[in-house]
Amino acid sequence: MVPAKKPFYPGYMENGTIYTLIPLADFKAVLGIDDREDALSRYCLITATFTIEQYCHRRLLVQSVTEYPDYTGDGLVLLGEYPVRELEYVHYSRERRFCPESLLPPERYGLIPEGEGLEDRPYHLDLKADPRLLAGERCVKVKYRAGYGPEEVPPDLASACLELAAWNMTRYRGRRIGITGNVRGNGKDGEHLETSMPENVRQLLEPYRRRVI
Repeated sequence: MVPAKKPFYPGYMENGTIYTLIPLADFKAVLGIDDREDALSRYCLITATFTIEQYCHRRLLVQSVTEYPDYTGDGLVLLGEYPVRELEYVHYSRERRFCPESLLPPERYGLIPEGEGLEDRPYHLDLKADPRLLAGERCVKVKYRAGYGPEEVPPDLASACLELAAWNMTRYRGRRIGITGNVRGNGKDGEHLETSMPENVRQLLEPYRRRVI
């Protein structure tokens, strides 16, 4: 009997924990939040994490990724997510017929950078070990795992998530979503729309932001 697939819930990871750069318990402890606001805390953490990933133009928490990149024939294929934890498999087929026969053995490819460390910079699939592979559009299928585990999130990323989630919680508690409060201009008091992210959070995220041309 084939085991039933686990249902997917937006905002949750494969192991059932919430999709957040910092643990829920840590967030509640720092802010002094009790269980009565557990649902709001979860929502603010998940929202903050997705907002951070959108701002950084990349996924940050560990996940399985399947890509079908072009191959230019120079021996290197840029992978879309990083840091890469492991390559699960690589297929090559100029006809884009990916099957058991198109699976490459591990000795015919590698990973740059190498090693067990999680370097926060783009990774490449290295196909230089097999000069027989010719260029082609979407002729490579690669599955790999990339991102940080909950216990590996860098301190500044965790701090950015904490500050953004706390900022969101303050807005939701005050029922003033979308405005910063009273401001004075042209001799009148009024309200204005707030930015989507505090400046101090942006500064923490700058080293992790993917440069988009």
